[in-house]
Amino acid sequence: MFKSVFTPLLLLLMLTAALQSKAQVTDSLLHHTDSLRRLDSLRRIDSLVRIDTVKIDSNRLNKYRIDQRRFQLPIIVKPFVIETNLIPVGMLDYKVSYWRKWITFGVNVNQAAFSNSWKGGGVNSLALGGNFDFKTEYNKSPFDYTSELILLYGKSKNKGQTARKTNDRIFFDNKIATQLSKKWYFFGSLDFESQFDRGFQYDDVNNTAPLLISNFMSPGYVTESMGFEYKPNKVWDIRLGTGTARQTFVLDKTIALHVPTNYGVPIGQTFFNELAFQGVVAYDKDIMTNMHLNARYALFIPYGRSLQNIDHRLDMTLTAKVNKLIAVTINATALYDKDTSDQIQATEGLALGVLYKFP
Repeated sequence: MFKSVFTPLLLLLMLTAALQSKAQVTDSLLHHTDSLRRLDSLRRIDSLVRIDTVKIDSNRLNKYRIDQRRFQLPIIVKPFVIETNLIPVGMLDYKVSYWRKWITFGVNVNQAAFSNSWKGGGVNSLALGGNFDFKTEYNKSPFDYTSELILLYGKSKNKGQTARKTNDRIFFDNKIATQLSKKWYFFGSLDFESQFDRGFQYDDVNNTAPLLISNFMSPGYVTESMGFEYKPNKVWDIRLGTGTARQTFVLDKTIALHVPTNYGVPIGQTFFNELAFQGVVAYDKDIMTNMHLNARYALFIPYGRSLQNIDHRLDMTLTAKVNKLIAVTINATALYDKDTSDQIQATEGLALGVLYKFP
């Protein structure tokens, strides 16, 4: 009976011992595997740290070194001395010119012809016009001189009518100035304005004879002005003539028969002088490619007269170049002068023709 009881216990103890030994083997294998993994990680880190480190045997490299040969001959070194020497320079054959000139000349032609059998209506006509603009400038700081001459004349002839003027003007402007600051000048100017030919007033309704209303120096204006000039840039030019005198001439005494005001000159006389304040604003710029605008506004305020006698004049010229010689020109003038008319006077002309500008 004792043997039957002891045998199961012995088997149970042997099974327990076998299981414990297997567990110990498993733990040891896991521990060994973890150690290998840590060792591998350390080796990788060490390889990364030493990846740019290469062992070189300097003794082996010395075998391939080439020693430079020494130059056996002696070298004589001379002292380096810097001396100043004057080099003769001949006078350059250059001339400085303070003058600038511009010349513009144009001719415009307009013509229409109809046969006697033409039933669409129309009248034979021929129109011819010309303009001449000369401008010169002398600029040597602090002095500045500018002179400009503008000549305009045009006529048209319709069949069955006498030739009539379409444009007529003479304008001559001279100005001398001295610079006070960067944009301000003190100036003195002299202007002359008149026309070439006789001017008539036509009445085609009643078929009356044309009336002579203007002629050369009838009227004619000479204006002297002194004051300050403001030039902010090359486009704008503003004059403030605080001391201005204007002489009005009507040399043809027959003008008074048809113009009651006689352009402000007393009847029977040919000359009238008045003092005033004059303001002039000029604008000159290429507003677009091949398109140029020139404008001039003049304000004349006579001293000792009412505000109704203030004169205004605006002249504008727009030129559009088609090519080097062909251009389209638009001239426009607006004028208010109570000594000439109680109403605003205006004129406009469009022309296509030859225009030459130098330079």
